[in-house]
This record gives sequence, C-alpha cells and structure tokens, in this order.
Amino acid sequence: MTNKLILNQAETLLPTEWGSFILSAFTDDSGDPMPHLALRHPEMDPSEPVYVRVHSECLTGDIFHSLKCDCGQQLDAAMRIIEEKKGAVIYLRQEGRGIGIINKILAYKHQEQGMDTIEANEALGLEADYRDYSIAADILESLGIKQIRLITNNPDKIENLTAHDIEVVERIPLIIPANEINRAYLETKKNSMGHLLK
Repeated sequence: MTNKLILNQAETLLPTEWGSFILSAFTDDSGDPMPHLALRHPEMDPSEPVYVRVHSECLTGDIFHSLKCDCGQQLDAAMRIIEEKKGAVIYLRQEGRGIGIINKILAYKHQEQGMDTIEANEALGLEADYRDYSIAADILESLGIKQIRLITNNPDKIENLTAHDIEVVERIPLIIPANEINRAYLETKKNSMGHLLK
C-alpha cells in the first residue's frame, strides 16, 4: 500500500515546447526545495488508462544532454507522447538511480577507467539502484490515476507500481538508438539490469 504522506503542495499551468501541462509539486513538507513533480495534460482523463512516464531525475542527461546515457532523450520522447495521448510524466527526484549527483560524478570517473555503471557504483560502496517507485504510486493515486499505459523499458517499475495498487494495462517501449558513447551503458542496462531494450 502507498504511504499517503505525499501531498500536492502547488500547481500551475506550464507552457512548454511540447505543449501546455499542469505542473504539480508533491512532497510531505511544503518547505521542501526539491519536491517530486508531475506534469499532466490538461485534458487527461483518469477514468481511462493514462499514458504515464515515471522518470527519475538525471541532471546530466535531462538538462545538459549528456551522451553518456539516454535519459534526456527518453524524457523528450515521453513528453511528446503524453502531449499526444493526454497523459502524465511523474518526475522523481532520484538522481543517479538514487545515489545523488556527487556520487554519480564520482561513478562517472570510475567509468572513465573502464568500469560499467554497476561496477562503478559498487566501487563506491553503493548498490546499483536505490530508486523507490512507491512515491510515484502515491502521486498517481493523488491524481486519481489507477490504470496506466506505462512508458518504460524497466520491468522493475512495472513490478513496483503493480505492488502499490497501480494497474499497468500496457507497457509502451521507449527505445532510443545508442550512440558510440552510451552503447556500453545501454548494454549493461539490458544484460545486467533486465531493461527491455527491443
């Protein structure tokens, strides 16, 4: 069951290059400077299965368009889908699969020495993935969404959201072509983390 503690603290209409969305900030503390976010189409209908992207923050990819990952391109593609399909993006503040930006930068240094993304985390004494999708389930429930068409390649998201009473009626693949820099990273996600990259 979800923890029911996260609340919609603020909301506004946000025009973007993809279209206009309702932007909401979710946290259990109104003074939190880093709330989780939801962007939803103004015509979203929660009585029908909603197209949803649950996206964990990736500052380097989302903002600086890093070529080391596919995160920024995934977010861009997801925004286009939710504009077309009148869906929602849940943006979770879980930088670097939950290790934070400092550890992520340190992990990048290890990757420069030949480690993959999992080995780099382990070299720092960290697990491969600390993300918690129960927060996304809370936000979806807050928005009245119980059934979703989940835009993801990550089976862990499906399993976690389902365990928190969100029905995933369909998985929508989000395949981004590899480049020469992120090819090994994507192979690690596929072969070691079970991501469905086809």
